[in-house]
Amino acid sequence: MPGGEAIRLDGKVAVVTGAGRGIGREAALALSRAGAAVVVNDVVAEAVTGVVSDIRDAGGSAEGVVAAIGPAEAGEACVRAAVERFGDLHVLCANAGILRDNVLWKTPDESFDAVIDTHLRGTFTCARAAARHFRGRPGGGRLILVSSIAGQKGNFGQTAYAAAKAGIAAMARTWSLELARDGVTVNAVVPNAMTAMTATIPTLAPHAEALARGEALPAALRRGFGLGTAGDVAPLFVFLASDRAAGVTGQCVGIGGDRLSLWSHPAEIVQAYADGGWDAGRIADIWDDTMAPFHQAVGIELPRPKT
Repeated sequence: MPGGEAIRLDGKVAVVTGAGRGIGREAALALSRAGAAVVVNDVVAEAVTGVVSDIRDAGGSAEGVVAAIGPAEAGEACVRAAVERFGDLHVLCANAGILRDNVLWKTPDESFDAVIDTHLRGTFTCARAAARHFRGRPGGGRLILVSSIAGQKGNFGQTAYAAAKAGIAAMARTWSLELARDGVTVNAVVPNAMTAMTATIPTLAPHAEALARGEALPAALRRGFGLGTAGDVAPLFVFLASDRAAGVTGQCVGIGGDRLSLWSHPAEIVQAYADGGWDAGRIADIWDDTMAPFHQAVGIELPRPKT
């Protein structure tokens, strides 16, 4: 399939949080290749230095901010670095996140709090800092958040992560309404990529090992499961940051491997009515015939291993 017209971001300034590795790193590199100056954030100083060096060595402009995303000060530091170093901010990519996976009854408070603080609070504090800047400048801006399939469908062992990612999708929809008059678009990327996290899934581990050896992922994963590399996700950040995406807002956009998708918003799928209202017995009487046929699937269906 021939490539589309190249998207350019010359003159734009972007912040990417959690850009030291994985999807964040690839997004930062892609934004720079498209012409944007990039503020690279991560909690690991060496990772920030490495990505900043990669961008500069390729002829791009980059600045690093070492900070743990979550507290308001971290988001404000990223925005301030963009304005002080490059004169403006046009795009904020809220990508930073951590994992503390466990089933509900084994999840300690500190693990739940850490995931919520980084993903949900961190997205909020970074987006708030960026929105305050966007509202004071002509031309608005772009907020690009990162949700997850787990946030759309749930996933075993990911209470905090799924809750945070579902919240991020809801914030994207809400902020798209609140910031529309200011010319700010807000969207959530729903990526599906082979990362350090997905490589631990038993059915995907052999493919992760093959990828590490330089082998390509099979079509059954890239197309059938919509799973690719972190680099496959990065073009969506470039598109959403661009002028071509000026009319796209309030959306959850999936990307992975060879698949691009648009996720539906939650909506009623069936209704029933009772004059005078419902009691528990009336609900039970109609449930099996009226509601049960529309029960929704939950969880991420992984590709089955070959036998």
